Amino acid sequence: MFKNFRKDFVAVNVDHSFHDGPPDSSALFRRRSLWRWWNQLSRFQKSLAYLLIVLAGLLYLYWYSSQYARTDLDVDSQLSALIQRHSPTVQPLVVPQPNQNRPHESARAEEAVLENAAEGAAAPEEEAVGPAGSNLVNVGEQPGTVKPLDPLVKPVQMKFSGPGNERQKAVVDAFKHAWKGYKQHAWGHDNLKPISGTYHDWFGLGLSIVDSLDTIYIMGLQEEFEEAKEWIAHSLRLKADRDVNLFEVTIRVLGGLLSAYHLSAERLFLDKAVELGDRLLPCFDSDSGVPFSDVNLGSLKSHSPKWSPDSSTSEVTTIQLEFRDLSRITGDPKYERAVSRVSEHIHRLPKTDGLVPIFINAHTGQFRTYSTITFGARGDSYYEYLLKQWIQTGRTIDYLRDDYMEAMEGMEKHLARRTPRKSLLFIGELMTGGKDFKPKMDHLTCYLPGTMALGVHFGLPQKHMGFASELLYTCYRTYVDQPTGLAAEITYFNLQDTGKEDMFVKTNDAHNLLRPETIESLYYMYQLTGNTTYQNWGWEIFQAFEKYTKTNNGYTSIGNVKSTQNTRPKDMMESFFLGETLKYLYLLFSDDQYLISLDQFVFNSEAHPLPIYDS
Repeated sequence: MFKNFRKDFVAVNVDHSFHDGPPDSSALFRRRSLWRWWNQLSRFQKSLAYLLIVLAGLLYLYWYSSQYARTDLDVDSQLSALIQRHSPTVQPLVVPQPNQNRPHESARAEEAVLENAAEGAAAPEEEAVGPAGSNLVNVGEQPGTVKPLDPLVKPVQMKFSGPGNERQKAVVDAFKHAWKGYKQHAWGHDNLKPISGTYHDWFGLGLSIVDSLDTIYIMGLQEEFEEAKEWIAHSLRLKADRDVNLFEVTIRVLGGLLSAYHLSAERLFLDKAVELGDRLLPCFDSDSGVPFSDVNLGSLKSHSPKWSPDSSTSEVTTIQLEFRDLSRITGDPKYERAVSRVSEHIHRLPKTDGLVPIFINAHTGQFRTYSTITFGARGDSYYEYLLKQWIQTGRTIDYLRDDYMEAMEGMEKHLARRTPRKSLLFIGELMTGGKDFKPKMDHLTCYLPGTMALGVHFGLPQKHMGFASELLYTCYRTYVDQPTGLAAEITYFNLQDTGKEDMFVKTNDAHNLLRPETIESLYYMYQLTGNTTYQNWGWEIFQAFEKYTKTNNGYTSIGNVKSTQNTRPKDMMESFFLGETLKYLYLLFSDDQYLISLDQFVFNSEAHPLPIYDS
């Protein structure tokens, strides 16, 4: 009886636990049962079960990868369709060999191209945009797998022997110091943060590497050049699911790749440039032809900036040199057609004596009427590229020269002023659509003296040289009149003869970002006049950079040029310090006045030299 009681008790206890225990007790019971069942299986049965599980996993992976590939193909199909919209249907060309004595096609070769492409070429109104194209090269259909092509422009590799004097050597040492810090702390990322020893990514395209390619090559730094080339070959991913700015990526990355191709003759850089150009083309799919400011390189979706419905005027008009060069190299006119359409559209819009507002809407194609007119931020390089496009195309597109000349006259009429005490020439701004003058000049405006001097070199009025030299002197004073010897981002000018200084800087504008514009103009003025004063001014500025911006890991922008004791380092080294500022300093100090010939190359807005063509 006792034994029967024990059996009954045990049975009742298990049953009670199963029904009234905690919520997970039934799951525990099932797990124990499954484990007991598994242990009862034979070795063969267990092996068979393992095999079935593996096969199920492989089938799932195959299905998933197929779905991913289909999505990827959809994106590539979008790109292919876009390319077809931008490309004409033309007959294949028999490409003539370029003139090897120049880094671009001869006039005779281009005439042959045009002659061969006459049948089936673009409509007459499009022919004036650029040279007739060819689908000998159908680039970009499968991004990342560019088809082999026979470039129309086959550059002869240029040789550079390195620094030729102590000043150049000092600049190379500065570059190597910055490169070492970048390589150690930010390799493959966009910008170095030299104080914290970290990095900052903007687009995730290794901006500091691509932007400085031609600087490295011109300085004769072979080891660093090979490092950069290796990274571009294996790590530059142009298909990232990330929005990028059309203007910034064009002048820094596309311009850097094209320039490196022309100088080094390395095919890798052309292949990458073609892929990038194709991925930027969706920006031009607007109703007006004025490009949207941003595009996702992965999805190929373009859009206006998130902060505004409008694009910056300078941004949509400072992409032409690069896209035109890509068309001239490949023989595919779609790139040049897209950007030339923009220039022609802007040409037809009403202006204030050649001056343009700084915002334009990609949907309507119209300027924002009451926006600022300036040669500084968001307006500057529109005027620069009017001249440089004219030069790039062999001075054959008259409306570009005419618009530039009208703008220079409008600038002198509406924006140029002098201070009452020292008669310093400066360029101000027109606010509220041109009604109110503001005596404010961005450091960005200091590109203008060099641009005007370049225009004189190519036959424009000599009076521009006098204006340029006076304006450059003012830019130089914005440096040396500060305690640090470095210019502020923005300088204001005193128009009242009240005994105050001619120039002053507001606290919020007192930062220096290691910008190149004044150095750029010093380079042009020295190249075109031979006056060593410009070299000496550049040396003063370089020494100030060395004293107040150099850190253990590179160079940093600073927040206050008005104090030598409290410069407020900002912990950022922009890619343009390597790509522009140090390059222009190196060229400025060169004993060889024709290290980069201004008769054969035109520098883009990021200091990347591109060849001048015959037409």
